This record gives sequence, structure tokens and C-alpha cells, in this order.
Amino acid sequence: MACQSVSIINMDEQALLGLNPNADACYRQKAMVYFEQLKESQDAWEVCAEALAKGIYSDDHVKFFCFQVLEHQIKYRHGGLSPAQQQLIRETLMKWLQGQLMNSQPEKPFIRNKAAQVFALTFVMEYLTHWPKFFFDLLSLVGLNPHGVDVYLRTLMAIDAEVVDRDILHSPEEVRRNTLIKDGMREQVIPSLVESWYQILGAYQQSHPEITCQCLEVVGAYVSWIDLNLIANDRFVNLLLSQMSVEDLREEACDCLFEIVNKGMDPTDKTKLVESLCQVLQSAGFFNVDQEEDVDFLAKFSRLVNGMGQSLVLSWTKLAKGGDVKAAAEALRALETKVPLLLQLLVHDDDDISANIVGFCYDYLNVLKQGSEWQSHMPQVGRGGQEAIEEYWDSDKFPLLSDQQKTHVEDIMLAVMKKLTYDEEYNFDNEGEDEAMFVEYRKQLKMLLDRLAQVSPDLLLEAVGRVFNNTIQRWQTASFMEVEVAIRLLYMLGEALPASHGAHFSGDTAKTSALQDMMRTLVSSGLSGYQHTSVSLEFFETVVRYDKFFLVEPQHIPNVLMSFLDHRGLRHSSPKVRSRVAYLFSRFVKTLHKHMNSFIEDILSRIQDLLELAPPENGFPALLTSDDQLFIFETAGVLIVHGESPAERKQALMRSLLTPLTDAFRLLLAKLASEREEERQAALADCLSHAVGFASRTSKAFSNKQTVKQCGCTEVYRDCLQTFLPALSCPVQRGSLRSAVRSFLHRMIICLEEEVLPFVPAASEHMLKDCEAKDLQEFIPLISQITAKFKDQVSPFLQQVFMPLVLAIFEVLCRPAEDNDQAAALEKQMLRRSYFTFIQTITSSGMNEVLANQGVENVERVLFTIIQGAVDFPDPIAQKTCFIILSKLVELWGGKDGMAGFPDFIYKHIVPACFLAPLKPSFDLTDAQTVLTLSECALTLKMIHLRRGPEFIQYLQQEYLPSLQVSPEITQEVCQVLQQPDAKVLKNYMKAFFQRAKL
Repeated sequence: MACQSVSIINMDEQALLGLNPNADACYRQKAMVYFEQLKESQDAWEVCAEALAKGIYSDDHVKFFCFQVLEHQIKYRHGGLSPAQQQLIRETLMKWLQGQLMNSQPEKPFIRNKAAQVFALTFVMEYLTHWPKFFFDLLSLVGLNPHGVDVYLRTLMAIDAEVVDRDILHSPEEVRRNTLIKDGMREQVIPSLVESWYQILGAYQQSHPEITCQCLEVVGAYVSWIDLNLIANDRFVNLLLSQMSVEDLREEACDCLFEIVNKGMDPTDKTKLVESLCQVLQSAGFFNVDQEEDVDFLAKFSRLVNGMGQSLVLSWTKLAKGGDVKAAAEALRALETKVPLLLQLLVHDDDDISANIVGFCYDYLNVLKQGSEWQSHMPQVGRGGQEAIEEYWDSDKFPLLSDQQKTHVEDIMLAVMKKLTYDEEYNFDNEGEDEAMFVEYRKQLKMLLDRLAQVSPDLLLEAVGRVFNNTIQRWQTASFMEVEVAIRLLYMLGEALPASHGAHFSGDTAKTSALQDMMRTLVSSGLSGYQHTSVSLEFFETVVRYDKFFLVEPQHIPNVLMSFLDHRGLRHSSPKVRSRVAYLFSRFVKTLHKHMNSFIEDILSRIQDLLELAPPENGFPALLTSDDQLFIFETAGVLIVHGESPAERKQALMRSLLTPLTDAFRLLLAKLASEREEERQAALADCLSHAVGFASRTSKAFSNKQTVKQCGCTEVYRDCLQTFLPALSCPVQRGSLRSAVRSFLHRMIICLEEEVLPFVPAASEHMLKDCEAKDLQEFIPLISQITAKFKDQVSPFLQQVFMPLVLAIFEVLCRPAEDNDQAAALEKQMLRRSYFTFIQTITSSGMNEVLANQGVENVERVLFTIIQGAVDFPDPIAQKTCFIILSKLVELWGGKDGMAGFPDFIYKHIVPACFLAPLKPSFDLTDAQTVLTLSECALTLKMIHLRRGPEFIQYLQQEYLPSLQVSPEITQEVCQVLQQPDAKVLKNYMKAFFQRAKL
């Protein structure tokens, strides 16, 4: 828009009214237009500078507006400003700051923050050129005036955000500039800044704690890149430590000390620094944690202790690897003395305080675990050092734990067990943010438990056994929290003490007998009836985690089966428990079905009502959701198939399982065909889809056609297929019905094999009618599965269905879509990929006659789509598939006895595709997937050479490469590499060739 003239003397007062958040929309619009005018004008912004310098306006929104206009000029137009205008900005800022010193009240925080951002932007633009004395000017002006110091500190934080903050993405040019700024600051001003911080911290500790906190934040931010000796000295550190005792300052002091401790430095020096800090903190009483202490402070203190502990671990690791035995031993001793404090914080009632120390705890346990690795570094040190290490090694520290370390490990175990316990306030029915945070915290504790198992598995097994047995003996009077955590600990042992393929009950007798005793206690104690969801869930989770226990003691299976089947499991009052138990029951049965032969029909009878298809018109909620029922149907299938009944009985049982589904399916399909209300149609279609899904899930019990035949179930599933196929011709709700029947066909190809083939043509015909991109995308894998499995058997069918399928795909791909419709674009991309994968399946299955017999025009049309896919669409996955197809077609048809006219197609289209695709700007040679595409492209060229021989080399030398203006020398190189037998050489060369070509 054209800029209108704006008065330098007066601002548009009417427009300024629109800056008020409560202003009318028309005024707000006027303010926005005015803002754009001031931004775009060469000099109109100067009116804002004048207003700030002279303090003309008292309205906070106008002041903020003026700073925004100034910010825009500095950020986007600074290079175009005249020296006088740049000087005006500097003067404006200093005059505004001078005004702050004289004001009795400071500006609102949002104005001070915006001013600090403008100061920081000006600094970034001018420090290296026009304003090297930026900090000296600021410091000499503000002195120790609290209003001025506040702006100075905010400016330092804004500079940190602009120059140092790693979370902000910078261009390479900005990174170089920021590096120069930091180097300049280190050389010229950092000592003065540090001195100013020291003075501020001392001056305002009592009178202005908020300024002191700001200053501590600045020190913490800058310490990561300045000389640590300026901060980590007695003078400065003692001042910081003194502020740990001031209630208003101690949280920020903790954060500041944390940043100092976190700074990278020599491991010996780091150990000394941490020890000196700890001595002062300990003498001040901070190592005696009071449970009643302010939790916000303790959370910060816990983070500081965590940082100190992890620093000592890092120092020990570096010193141990370097062979400095004495210094490593010092670091380890320092580390050990912090464990009592770690434990106080770990067991604190507040989970945030506890969570903040978990990192140190984990690393400490890692030190105990990895001590033996120190030995591997012995060859790297001198003879004296090696003797010292061996002497140290023979001490009571490694590889066995000292008594003190054993005590620490046991105390950590007890702390972890205590903290794993749910709070009484935990809401199991409506889990919110607090509950989610506790679940995450539990995961951290589990990591500690796993590490404890690696440090001392015997101690852990003993500790868990003690807690478990004590709790289970009195489970009827114990709280749900105690019972749940006792079972949970047993469950966690399964991962903490890993066993090959879950074989926890063979091998090490000490471990197996302890676990076996606990499992026996669990399943025979009666606590499966404990009335709390968390206990019920933990019981079933643990039973299934240790399902191999029942192979050793199968006498417990009947009782546990009953707990799965009655009110304790599948009929529990909680939907959450019922849902999880449905899944766990299927796993339990899969493992132990051989021990259930005598109960199979009883189990099937007891779950009969859970196998009913819930009709859509039934207003009562079912015990299980349809997703849960899938597991129950699968379980029923496993029980029937793997039972010891004769084939006739298995067939009868399977038919009684599936017949209610097929009967209901016929009735519901008839209802759907006559239903006019869309909502009812959707409900009926869902129900029909569930019926198909349930039938499909029962077939998971079979591995192949042979097992289906042995059970006499071939006819049962063939009947199901005949019942379900008419749904494909249903005129409404096609999407969900087709998807369900398609999935069933996938399963039947595995279970019935060639017996499914008579049904495929009619099914395919229906599925190709009026289809969408998603329908086709799901149909292609079915046809590909049939093609790959049956090959020549389905060749006539494929020749018949090939072009209808291809034309349906082309028709969907050609449908117009909105430019910004990303969902439609993605659907088309996925369909295109599926299409190319289908062609690849045909060519790689040796069924080239399917394509060859489509007629010349159709073959050409398909071939051109493959060339187009290889070159024109920026999708490396599809491009890779296309080059694989082209390579295979060259192999099949590119020789002397190949398809007529195909050699001509090779030279006119395939060879250019191999060079034009990688030259496209979208062909990103730094992308791993694209590099794989280039490899297939190179292999296609290699295949052309194998099939066409010297003729191809001659074509490249005399015609094609010269047409691309490739020099004779490079042309010769390409041809020589193509003739080498090693394809890897060609792949590497082609990558380098195209990298050079794209420079």
C-alpha cells in the first residue's frame, strides 16, 4: 500500500485510541493501519522516538506501541538508516533510560521487557561497529539506581536470548555474528559486567530482593560461556551461598549455583568446586532436609544436589578412564558422602523433589555397576599407575560392594519401593494431569529398579521378597496402595531380572525358587478378589507376565482361569479392568492352552455371552467393547483349534462360534439395504464390520491351510466368505464394509489358499466400482498378496482385472482437488505409491505376461506412468519403486528376444529418466531415502548395459551425454564406470557425478 504522509510533530491521536484493548473494532483497525504507516515510512517512526525520549505519553499502550515501531526499524531496516538516524535511536534509548532513573515509579513490566528487547536488538546491530561502549554507557548511567538496574538486567537477559540461547534457530550468518559478539564481550566487558553483578547482589539483597533474583538469573545465564574463574571464586561463591539462607532469594540462588556446577571444567577442579560448595551448604544445615520445608525451594535444591552429584560422577568417570587413581578415589569418596542427602530428597513426600534427584541416583548406581570397566583402561597407564589401580581394585570397593555401598543400595531400594506407592488422592476413574505425571515419575523409578538389579540382583530379590511376603500375608487388612505396590514390585522383577524368552523359572535356582515362591503365594492367597481396580489390574498383569510359572506348577491354572472368567476379571465392575483382562486372557490362553484341554468347553460356555454381536438397536452397554471382543473371539479360536478333540468336534465348535455371526450378518445386511436414516446406516455398518472382524480374528488360531483342513474348518470359513461377500455390493456405507471384507479376504488367502480364488473375481469387480483413493489403496495390497502367492494360477484373472484396476487408479488420481487440501494430496501420494508397488509385484513375480498382454496402447500408457513416477513426482519412495520396475523390465524385455519396440523405449525414455530425475531440484542428495533411489537408478543403468552391451555405451558417448553438454572427459568416465563389474563403484560415482552437476 502507498504510504501516506505522517506528521513528525504530532502522532495520530485518533489512531492511538485503538491501542486500548477495550477500544471499538474500527479504532483498532485504524491503529493497525497507522502502525503499518509508521513502519513503512522512511522517517515517520522518528515521532515515536521523540515521544519516548521526551516522555510525552503516559498511556502504557502508546509507550509499548512506540517501542514496537522502533523495534521494527532496528530489526528489519537498520542497514538502510542514515548514521544520523542510527544515532537518534541510541540517543532515544539513553534518554528514555535516563527518564526511568528520575521516575518515582517504574514502568509496567511489559514495557520494561519490550524496552530491553529494543536495547538488545540495538546492541546486536551496533556493538561490533558503532557502539562498542554500549555496556559502559549503560553502567555509567544507571549506577545503582534500582529502576535503571532493573532495565540493565532485563537487557542482559534479552541479549542472552538474541545471542546465546541455543533453543532459537539462527542462520549461519547470525551464528558468525553472535560468535564475534561473544568474543568481543569476553575480551572487553565481561569482567566489568561480573563486577557489576557482584555489586548489585550485595547492594539489593535486603532492599530489593526482586532485583537480586533478576541478577542471579543473569549470572546463571551467562556463566555457560564466560570465564568460570570470574564467578567460581571465594568472593563470588560465598556471596551466592549467603543468599541461600535468604527466603526470597534462595530459589534463584539454587538455580544460579546449578548453572555454575553444570559448567564444563577440569574434573579435579570440578570435584574441588563441588566439595567447597557442599561444605558450606552442609555447615549451614542444608543437608538436613526438613519434610515441612517449602517444597518450591526443595525442588530447586534437589535439582542443585542432582547437578552436583552428576558432576562428581562425570569427574570420577573421566579421572578413572585417564588412570588418575588418586583423584578418581577422591571423586568417589566425595560422591559417596552425598548419598545420605540423595536419599533424604529421594524419599521426600513431594514427587517433584524426588524426581529431580533421580538422575544423580541413577548415575551413582551406574558407578557401582561399571566399576569393573575401570580395569579395561589399565593398559593405557604406566606401570606405577597400573599397580595403583590393581591395589585399589583389591580393596573392598570393587568388584564387590563395600558395607557402606550395600547399605546405600538397600536404602535406595527401600526409597524406590516407598515412592512407587500410589497416593490416596490418585483418581483411578478420571486420570488427569497429576495422575499422568505420577505415571511418568513411576517410569523413572522403574529405571532405578532396573539399575539396582544390575548392581545387586540378590539384594533386590531379597528386598522385594521381604516386602511382598509381609504385605500379602495381611492383604485383607492392608491398604490398596500397599497391596498394589507389592504385586507391582513382583511384576517389575520380570524386566529387572531378565530371562531368555521369559524363562524365569529355569536356570539359577536361587532366583527361580524366590520368584516361584512369590508367584505361588500370589495365586493361592485369594487376593485376586481384592476390591480395587489397581490391585485387580496388577494381579492379572503379573499372572500373565509370569505365565511360564504355570508350566512348572499347572495345578494353579483352574483357580486363575476362574478369576479371569468371573467378577474378578471379565465381569469386573470396572470397564477398564474388563478391557485389559480381555487382552491378558488371550495371552494367558495362548501360552497355556495345552494345559486347558479338560476345561475348553466349560470356558467356551462361560464366555458365550461375551461372544454375542451387540445389535445397534440395543440401548444397554455391553460388558466388552467390540475391540475387547476381538481378543475373546481369538481366544475362543485358539482353544478350539489347539484342543485335543477330534476334527469333527472342532468343526462343530467352530461352527457354533461363527454361525451366530453369519446369521446376524444376513439380517443386519438386509436391514441396512432398506434403511434410509444415515445415522442408523452407520450403526448397522459398524455392527456388520464387527461381525466380519470377529470371524476374521478366530482364524488367527490357524497358521496355514493345512491346520484349517486338519480341524475340518475349511467349509466353515468358506461359508463365512459366501455370507460376507454380498456386503461388497451394498449401495450404502461402502467404505467400512469393503474394508472389513477386504481384511477377511487377506486372512482367507492364508487359511484357505487356492480355495479362495473362485471368490476373488466377483469380489474385485465390486471393490473397483465407485471407489475412492483410500479404497484403491487398501485393495492393491490384496491383489498384490494374491499375485505373489499364486503367481501363474491367477495370471488369467490378473490379465482381466489389470486395466480396470489401473484405469480406476488413473481416474482417482486425475480428480481435481483444492491446492491447499493436504489430506487429498497425501491420499493421492499414497495411492500412487500403492500403484507402483503393485506393478513391482507383478514384474518381480515373473508375471510380465500380465502387462505384455494388455495391448500396445495400454502397455505404453502404463510404462509412461512409471517414467513419470521416476522423474516428475518428488517422492523418493515412489521413485525408488519406479526404478526397480524399470530395471526389471529392462531385464525381461531389453534383450534381443524381448518385447518388440522396447529397446527404442529404453533409449528414448528410460535412459533420460536415469539422468533427469537426479538433476531435479527436488532430488535431495543429502536425504537418505533419496540416496537409495539414486542407487536403484544406477542399477537400472547397469541393467541396460548388461542387456544392450556396447550399443548402450556408444549411445551414451555419441548421442545422449553430449546432448546434456557433458564434457568428453566426463562422458568417458561415466562409460568406464558403467563397464566395471562392481555395482557399488557405479553407485558412488553416480552420487558424485550428480553432486558436481548440481553445483
